[in-house]
Amino acid sequence: MTLSAREQTYLLSLAKHSIEHGLEKGVQKPPGSYELPENLQHFENEQACFVTLNKEAQLRGCIGTLEATRPLIEDVSHNAFHAAFSDPRFNPIDIRELDRLNIGISLLSSPQEMEYCPTMEDLLDQLKPEEDGLIISDGIRRATFLPSVWEQLPDKRQFVQFLMRKAGIAVWSEDIHCERYRSHSFDLDWYRIESYAG
Repeated sequence: MTLSAREQTYLLSLAKHSIEHGLEKGVQKPPGSYELPENLQHFENEQACFVTLNKEAQLRGCIGTLEATRPLIEDVSHNAFHAAFSDPRFNPIDIRELDRLNIGISLLSSPQEMEYCPTMEDLLDQLKPEEDGLIISDGIRRATFLPSVWEQLPDKRQFVQFLMRKAGIAVWSEDIHCERYRSHSFDLDWYRIESYAG
């Protein structure tokens, strides 16, 4: 899904509002409490997304879903709240940090199984840097890197090795399952995002 600038602005303002609501009320805004403008009704369709928070170019929270399970409008609100307050890697967002935050949203395509990757070399041959998001799993261990992670890890082998580490997979084996996906991503600094008007 490719969005217009207006649609991107709307979703970013929705994410910002979800965080503001969390700071003010201490809870997530209930699903179904948003009113969509008529020309944005397609946001009621199911769509998987990630919301990423960065502060001064450093990751501050990232939560999302790999498969569509709820309307996009609800997924953005849910993931923004949990990226701000429930990412286990970070303390909850504090109001004093807001002006230094950047909010990013990534809309994901459906994951597609990689054709053949019994070895890491087979996977590396298929990977497309800057385009592919990657999911690897081995039993209950599973992790993903969004395509945006290529900006920090442009080398394919390093990209895979760091993802294995994230998943808790020590060594490559034939049991590793690989999937790829694409994303449409956009972001703005907190103070540049319009106030929510839904």
